[in-house]
Amino acid sequence: MFKIFFALLIVLTMEGCASTRPVLYPNQYFNSVGSKAAERDVENCMELAETAGADSGGSKAGRAATNAAGGAAIGAASGAVGGAVVGAAGSGSAIGAASGATAALLHWIFSEPTRNPAFENFVDRCLQERGYQPVGWD
Repeated sequence: MFKIFFALLIVLTMEGCASTRPVLYPNQYFNSVGSKAAERDVENCMELAETAGADSGGSKAGRAATNAAGGAAIGAASGAVGGAVVGAAGSGSAIGAASGATAALLHWIFSEPTRNPAFENFVDRCLQERGYQPVGWD
């Protein structure tokens, strides 16, 4: 069970390394500078946002591990109580820990925003001031 948990954590870590990027509307300015210059400007605006303290969302893997550990602790405690009722506190605790960690990870995967809105807004404004028209993030 714990092998599955750690495999899932590794997948989340790799997914956390993938960054989302602004999508730019191909307005007159974008067409005049070209996509390579636009990509450089996007990178520059993202670096400026991070330098200014608008975190891009932090370590997804770190937040996933924290949530999973919290879920495992809650699950272990509840499993131990449930297991004690039927005379198997140790088994109940192990089952509860695995279930709690899995539940916490699944909750995190499906409910956690992938970007920090302040970071996104900073980058959008930076790009707008340069003449681009960001239309969303992908």
